[in-house]
Amino acid sequence: MTLLWLLGLVLIVAVLAWKRSSLLNACVVVAAYLLAMTLVGPVHWLLDLILWALFLGVAIPLNMTDWRRRSITTPLFHWFRKVLPPISDTEREALEAGTVWWDGELFSGRPDWDRLLGYPQPRLTEEEQAFLDGPVEELCRMTNEWQITTELQDLPPQVWDFIKSNGFFGLIIPKEYGGKGFSAYAHSQIAMKLASRSGDVGSTVMVPNSLGPAELLMQYGTDEQKQYYLPRLAAGQEVPCFALTSPEAGSDAGSMPDRGIVCRGQWQGQEVLGLRVTWEKRYITLGPVATLLGLAFKVYDPEGLLGGEEELGISLALIPTDTPGVNIGRRHFPLNAAFMNGPNSGTDVFIPMDYLIGGQSMIGHGWKMLMNCLAVGRSISLPAGGTGAAKMASMTTGAYARIRRQFSLPIGEFEGVQEALARIGGNTYVMDAARRMTAGAVDLGEKPAVLSGVVKYHITERMRQCLNDAMDVHGGKGICMGPKNYLGRGYQSIPISITVEGANILTRSMMIFGQGAIRSHPYVLREMMATQLPDEQQAIAEFDRLLYQHIGHALGNAAGSFLLGLTGGLLADTPEHLGRRRRDRAGGGRASRYAEQVDLAGYYRQLSRLSAAFATLTDVSMLMLGGELKRRERLSARLGDMLSFLYLASACLKHFHDQGEPEEDLPLLCWGVEDLLVRIEQAMHEVLLNFPDRGVGMLLRVIIFPLGRRLKPPSDRTGRHVARLLMTPGPARDRLLEGCHVNRDPEDVTGLLNDTLEKILLADPVEQRLAKALRSGELEDVEGIDYLAVAAESGVISPEEAKLVHDAREARRAVIEVDDFSKEEMRPAPAA
Repeated sequence: MTLLWLLGLVLIVAVLAWKRSSLLNACVVVAAYLLAMTLVGPVHWLLDLILWALFLGVAIPLNMTDWRRRSITTPLFHWFRKVLPPISDTEREALEAGTVWWDGELFSGRPDWDRLLGYPQPRLTEEEQAFLDGPVEELCRMTNEWQITTELQDLPPQVWDFIKSNGFFGLIIPKEYGGKGFSAYAHSQIAMKLASRSGDVGSTVMVPNSLGPAELLMQYGTDEQKQYYLPRLAAGQEVPCFALTSPEAGSDAGSMPDRGIVCRGQWQGQEVLGLRVTWEKRYITLGPVATLLGLAFKVYDPEGLLGGEEELGISLALIPTDTPGVNIGRRHFPLNAAFMNGPNSGTDVFIPMDYLIGGQSMIGHGWKMLMNCLAVGRSISLPAGGTGAAKMASMTTGAYARIRRQFSLPIGEFEGVQEALARIGGNTYVMDAARRMTAGAVDLGEKPAVLSGVVKYHITERMRQCLNDAMDVHGGKGICMGPKNYLGRGYQSIPISITVEGANILTRSMMIFGQGAIRSHPYVLREMMATQLPDEQQAIAEFDRLLYQHIGHALGNAAGSFLLGLTGGLLADTPEHLGRRRRDRAGGGRASRYAEQVDLAGYYRQLSRLSAAFATLTDVSMLMLGGELKRRERLSARLGDMLSFLYLASACLKHFHDQGEPEEDLPLLCWGVEDLLVRIEQAMHEVLLNFPDRGVGMLLRVIIFPLGRRLKPPSDRTGRHVARLLMTPGPARDRLLEGCHVNRDPEDVTGLLNDTLEKILLADPVEQRLAKALRSGELEDVEGIDYLAVAAESGVISPEEAKLVHDAREARRAVIEVDDFSKEEMRPAPAA
């Protein structure tokens, strides 16, 4: 009985912590329980005395506010300020940039699922849909990837003209300046569709609408700069680029050596105040053809002409590329890709102050400007491009696996191929869900600084997996380059998106959790800011308030992780609509056999459990390691993985809900969410295995995995459903491929594939009858004799059916053909 009373005490404390009860209320409840245990419980008086001593030793000091602040909070305040990791100016500006959205809910340990599902579903306006169906579709049909990447190493002149004249460079520019004024979601849909056709065309359109002069001008430009440049950018009169990366300063942009010296100089016949700028940049997309150069550099004022400090910080300028001294035009050659990319430089190039974006008053604010814009642009462009490539891989690989036959079966019926197809389909579903939800957040006014890194990293990495699997399924078809190859260039270009806009290795190991732990945590950044208040008494009071809220938050998450782990998440809240769904089913609603076995509510519960566990690990890791956590990159990377997988799984559930929860899509949802849940548990397991303090790691394992790791990866059955969904046209496949360029013209490289799939499916029942007739001896396949004609003449099949089979077989042969070249064609073209 004593053990039961003690267990009851532990459970009461855990429930009070999990429910975030106030300190005073929690103390009253625990005191009442201890009193009951003392009066009627069978507990030995000595144990009662110890428990009362522990309770009073904690409860009384914590509820005596003045004493607590003087004796506990003040020493902690000074210690915290002392051990606080040093934050550079660029790190500070990155932390202050952007906004916190669903990442804040995940860090809280108690995500509000009804809030998530209540966010409006991203939708296109009629004008945006018309642009996708019109100019975007036409641009896709104009595009010949082999011509662009091999014959021209550039977009054809008519494609350049079409892009400029149809406003593709002004998608995000407001209509008042002549742009399209499209939503972030429309921008994402356009970029995705173009990327599904051609990575080079997609990149050419993405960059001016992402991190570039237009976005910077709209947020920070002077009225004169907006009035002059935005209409010219929207009309394609200006081709913009933005130069940030230097040879010695890539991911560490704060160390850039590029400089601008404040001075006086001659400009258009007058002496004006300006800057003499020297720089060397590389990897600049659209640089070789740009007419307008956005430039990042550090400003120095050694003569004190601006009356302040000498080092003024990173600043941004817009410089026409015909300005004397600007050196631009040469090209890089990134993995045979044809999009324009190259270096540029300048030495002592004089520019007037009004070339600075936002004017002279914005000197030194360049890094914050870039971080705010990057939070938006990085949320859209590369996630859209990666998802477009994955949708193309899903479309082509699913069709090819149904068309290509070996051992008298479509290769998609072999389990090894189905395993690859399941990864392609499941990953594509996850990527599309995350892309949509993040673009929707931008349209809600968010600038998701942390989540932009999440989607950039994980969508490009899953794109890599999709294209690798697609190449494996295609085999020889995928590795032979030529006009008939629709995969090779995308596969070849994978490392480009992995590298740009923040190298993936550093994004994972340093950025996602390193920035998110401070930016998205409900208390850490506010505690840090409290230590910077000039009035120490006010700072201590604010720190005290935040500190004990933080402690309650941490204890609540630890208790929640333990309780939810013990119950398999059964105590966690689930969305209200799932309760209505269960009642509908109980009232006679029908579901497929597969749907009956899917526990949607269980996914929400497990994510709530894992969110509480993640929040617990976050607090303990930050407490134990402090500033050292920045240098423990593997630990930081795994914590970042947990946050990322929680976000991606949330996006999958949101996407499924937004689409009306169609039962046909359940295999895709199940594969995606179950894969992510297992990855979260694995990341937690690896953190605990490598936790710096072994004892603390063992205690955390009891709290987080009280019943051990119990989640399972997607089953082979689910994978088989996903694979067959990719091979079979229908509503679920159409939803997965929505927004991808789908061509059905047999003269087109992917159109031939889609046209052949339809022919194969129509001919398949006839093929089965022919096979049965051959097995039974009713029909004999004699070498040299057209047995289709014989079958038609004998009445086994009709002449129309014979033609159907013949056409399907010819189409299949055309699909599996690969290109070959003469010796002369293989010789490199002479240098111009």
